[in-house]
Amino acid sequence: MEAETPLRVLLVDDHALVRSAIRQALQAPDVEVVGEAASAEEALSVAPQLHPDLLLLDIDLPGLSGIDAVRELAPRLPDTRIVMLTVSMDRRDLLQAIRFGAYGYLTKDLSGDALLRAVRGIRRGDLPMSRQHAATVMESFGRNSRWRGSPQEDGVDSLLSARESEVLRLLAEGLTDREIAGALSISPRTVESHVSNLLRKLGVRNRAEAARHYRST
Repeated sequence: MEAETPLRVLLVDDHALVRSAIRQALQAPDVEVVGEAASAEEALSVAPQLHPDLLLLDIDLPGLSGIDAVRELAPRLPDTRIVMLTVSMDRRDLLQAIRFGAYGYLTKDLSGDALLRAVRGIRRGDLPMSRQHAATVMESFGRNSRWRGSPQEDGVDSLLSARESEVLRLLAEGLTDREIAGALSISPRTVESHVSNLLRKLGVRNRAEAARHYRST
């Protein structure tokens, strides 16, 4: 009987040490890490070339977020399972990721052995998600028959990632990019990227309109 080909995995995380730890945890004859990316933009370039079986994707990335990457990559790679691997326990991140096409949602408090088991389980059809997260998804699904509709139908909280919502709140309070960066311990350039993303998602032309939109919700 011919041996099953290894599950081909692409890692997307902006921390080299984290990628190294994940790669080490996934060292097994039936799993092969075929590539790495340090940003969503890099993943958008590399993933269509590699066509991995599995893409492990962080959410809080510099520039485009992992949620944005899911929305872009899921339609392009229908045969690739995209699974978020993140520190975020935020309900909005979970629901957005699944809504945009993520197959699962794992958190980084997993042990290396547990991560390997979850990855191997994907081939058997197991859901790579905790029972708590699965219950949250099913609850939301049950209350929202328009699950696959436009995310704009679900309001600002669902439309924006947790970090984008924080940026919008501070922007509406009148803080500058540098002040927002200091408050959130991120770079001003990252703030600019988040502002650009939220303006696009909200369908507004500038920061003033975004602030008014926030205050009216």
